[in-house]
Amino acid sequence: MADTSSSLSLPFIQPSQAQKHVTHNEALRILDVVTQLAVLSDDLAAPPATPTEGDRYIVDDVATGAWATHEGDVALYENGAWQFFTPNAGWRAFVMGREALIVHDGAEWIDLDDAEVQDIEAFGLGMTSLPSTPFAAKLNAALWTGLYLGDGGNGSMITTLNKEATPDDTGFVFQQDFGTRALFGLFGSDDLRLSTSADGVSFNDGFIVDAASGVVDQPNLPRFKGISNFDNYVAADTWTKIAINQTEFNDQSSFDTATNSFIAPVAGTYFFGAALTFKQNTSDQARMGAQLVVNGTDVITGALGEITGAHVSEQTTLNIQGMVLLAAGDTVELQGRLRDFDGYFLADQTSFWGFKVG
Repeated sequence: MADTSSSLSLPFIQPSQAQKHVTHNEALRILDVVTQLAVLSDDLAAPPATPTEGDRYIVDDVATGAWATHEGDVALYENGAWQFFTPNAGWRAFVMGREALIVHDGAEWIDLDDAEVQDIEAFGLGMTSLPSTPFAAKLNAALWTGLYLGDGGNGSMITTLNKEATPDDTGFVFQQDFGTRALFGLFGSDDLRLSTSADGVSFNDGFIVDAASGVVDQPNLPRFKGISNFDNYVAADTWTKIAINQTEFNDQSSFDTATNSFIAPVAGTYFFGAALTFKQNTSDQARMGAQLVVNGTDVITGALGEITGAHVSEQTTLNIQGMVLLAAGDTVELQGRLRDFDGYFLADQTSFWGFKVG
């Protein structure tokens, strides 16, 4: 059997050993020194002139005097002499002189606040971290709070996400069962971007804030503007759907030129407007009317207008607009009417437009 323990070199009591209490007391003494280790300082290279019984130090580099050749050792002053203990990797000590916790890495003592100790390659809290995600936590709630003034802070809480260059990414990735459903941050550029995905592969930008100007773009907002590229004939005293057969823009394909109707892709509040320009047929005395109609029957409140005064063909234009709450799949169409006489609504001067506002 070995004479000492492998970790702390505690002396073992040997078979048939005389004065066993001496060996036992020595082991207790070593435990007393290195267990819950606290030292007065770790920056002295020479022993103090008047040490006190039981004082402990960690010897600094280039040791001299009674401490010579014991750099890094724990020095104990006991019974009027210095005794030394060589640390192993993992020993920890509290340095009372500077209120610091240090650890021995097998070669030297290092402050636990040093970057070398904090350079942890991976950390998992409640789960195993992956190489691609060196920090991972599995929990139901997390809180970051500012350090209050009364606790020595300034009351603020700021979290910084940093990337190296403009084409790189920095931001938040929101997932469902580890499948990405949304992104928020600077992805692929310096513009602030909010994007969603149904499958984690194809993404749709909800809004993009330009880094240089701060201008907000909503690239997938349902919106359209359509025109009629031919004169629409309208019989006298008959509400007629205006054929809007061409679009200048049509995001989300929300306007259907086949049915001349806007079709709401999602539920929400929408704003619409239209302009109709009169073109006479046999008379220029017809009176123009226009309305925006939901699902072919319900006129949007405030979106019915008429010009009853005299007008000039190809110069008089009637404008209407209105806001309405729609369900997904609801339709909105533009209707026109000419009272007393028939006529036309002029090509390229008759338009219908709209967009989602909330």
